[in-house]
Formats: sequence, C-alpha cells, structure tokens
Amino acid sequence: MSVGTSSAPGAQDARPPSAAGPGDPAELGVDPDDLPDGLVVADEHGHVICFNAAAERITAVPAADALGQRLERALPLEDLDGRRWWQLTDPYGGLAIRRRQPERNLLLPGGREVLVTVRYVRREPTGPVCRVVVSLRDTEARRRTERSHAELIATVAHELRSPLTSVKGFTATLLAKWERFTDDQKRLMLETVDADADRVTRLIAELLDISRIDSGRLEVRRQPVDIGAAVGRHIQAYVAAGQPADRFLLRVEQPLPGLWADPDKIDQVLSNLIENAVRHGEGTVTIDITATASPREGEDAGTSVTVSDEGPGIPEESMNRVFTRFWRGSKRGGTGLGLYIVKGIVEAHGGTITVGRAPGGGARFRFTLPVAAPAYLT
Repeated sequence: MSVGTSSAPGAQDARPPSAAGPGDPAELGVDPDDLPDGLVVADEHGHVICFNAAAERITAVPAADALGQRLERALPLEDLDGRRWWQLTDPYGGLAIRRRQPERNLLLPGGREVLVTVRYVRREPTGPVCRVVVSLRDTEARRRTERSHAELIATVAHELRSPLTSVKGFTATLLAKWERFTDDQKRLMLETVDADADRVTRLIAELLDISRIDSGRLEVRRQPVDIGAAVGRHIQAYVAAGQPADRFLLRVEQPLPGLWADPDKIDQVLSNLIENAVRHGEGTVTIDITATASPREGEDAGTSVTVSDEGPGIPEESMNRVFTRFWRGSKRGGTGLGLYIVKGIVEAHGGTITVGRAPGGGARFRFTLPVAAPAYLT
C-alpha cells in the first residue's frame, strides 16, 4: 500500500521541512508500511494523511476509507470509561506547550483494546499543531505475557503450598509433643521436613532461572567439562537409588573435542532430561555423546548429547509445545518448567536442543553445544 497525501482534503504541504523530525519515517527513508506499529498522521486541519498497513490490521479499517477523513472519525477512540478520547484531549487546542501523550490503553469500536501514543508536531515551540502523529500497538502480546506471568505465580504458589504445609505441620507437632515420639518417628518426620525444604529450594531456584532467562541475564561460567563423566555420575546416582544398572546405556564416541561450559548448568540439563526419560519413559534409557559440527557460525567443533527411551514417546501434535512453560505431557506432576529452563540454559551456551521420536518409539532429546573455549585461551 502506498501512502496517499495529495488526494486528502487539506493534505497539501503534507510534510513541511520544519514538521519532519529525526523520528519521521519519511525523513529516514522508511516506508510507513514497514513499521511494526500502527501509524496514523493527521495534518494541521485534522485530516488523516497517513494510515499504514499495521494501522489497517489493528483497526480493521481500510486505508482508503481512512485517508482524508477527520482524525476523530477515522480513528474513533474511547477511554476505559467510555468517553470519546479526541474530545477529551482536544489535540489542536489546549495547552500550547504540549508535545505528546504518553502511552495508554484506549478502546476501538467494538471494545478492542489498543495501546496509543500521540505526538503533537509544531513548527514553533508554542505554535499551532501542524501534525498529530498517532502510534497504535496491539495489546495481545502484552496480554499473553501478563497471562504467562499470572500462570507462573499461580503454579509456583500451588507447588509451594504443599511442602510448606508439611514443614509447618511436622515442626509444630514435634515442638508440641517431642517427648511422645520415639527416635525413629522423630527421624522420619525430620527427614520429611528436610525433603520438603529441598523441594522448596528447587522451586525457588527454578523461579530465579526463569527470571534470568526471560531477562537475558542467565550467566554462563565456562570451565572444562567432561560430559561423559557427568552423565556417568547421574547414572550411578539412579543405580544407587534402586534403578537396575542395565536400564541405562551410555555410549561415548571418541575422541571428543574439549568442551567449555558451565558444569552446574550442564548438570541441570542432564538431570532434567535423564529424569524425564526414567520417570515418563520405559525400557532402556540410552545416552549417546558424539562429536558434531558446532551450532554456532565460525566454529568447527561441537558436542551432542542425545537422551532417548523406549516408552510411548511424545505425541506429534505436542512436540512444538515441549519447551514452553507449564508443559507436562500426559502425566501430571511437577511445575512443567524444567524443559523451558533446559532450553534457556542450552541457548545461553550458544547451543540448540530438539525433540523427536527415538528409534525404539520413545522420546528423544538432543542438545548440541559449541566447544566455546574462553577468549583468553584462543
């Protein structure tokens, strides 16, 4: 769509040099239709001279119908109390020192909510308004973020309530009736309190990880990592906890390139993927470690770790949601945040992670990390 100006009433001299500013799309050689936000511009007479493609999409009004119309008719906005916005703000009157209206939520006809910012352009600091520039932004992305945060708070609050209730109950009982319990009963209750405290600590750690991932502040402290030995430690822990040793198959391709990564965070990734395979999969849990091409441009070497099982696997329609928040699959339990954090950790290392179907029919998770030696060693 091209932006028409000459056909609009009162649109002559549409962009006087003094009206165009550093942020004017035309001044920068930018097509208004390339802007991600809606852009509506009215001239000194209040007639619309620019109505870009994003404004069409957000308002569902064709540009051909808006161009040349009075601003209040082409863009009939109301505040959240149902009052007509342009009558309240009086863009061409009011204070002569006004330069802008800060972003606020307003309503389009039909009640659709949009975020609106207005700039008043004057040739002189206190002169008459020669342009009204309106920026429109859809609120759907913000609402999705707000819903996601609300779900996160509700989920974590629910998960915290159970262990904290248990801790409070057992400690109150022990304090009130210490002498009535045998040593074995006291030990059992204290072990339960200890386990629930560990659960609370894990939940808080998950919450902090998500905060850092979402804000891009997840720090990676790289050290040499023996990925084969790290996987071996996790397998030994499961065997010590009662899993049969023949349930695990570890295959390490040699030679492997030296891997520099954050050992604690890689342990977190391995722990989550192997735990998922043990809890939700069936049969043998196979871990393959191989050398591969680096997922990052400019680097030749990388290391891949593949964790697969022989269970029912993940339905095809769910695979694109596996790494999203709160995904739990068919079996409930847990916060559903583990794989979201795993993806964030792998990507913070410059790596990639995928999910698919294993040869035995179960789930297969594969993550690839660049070797990524620190700059001072290269």
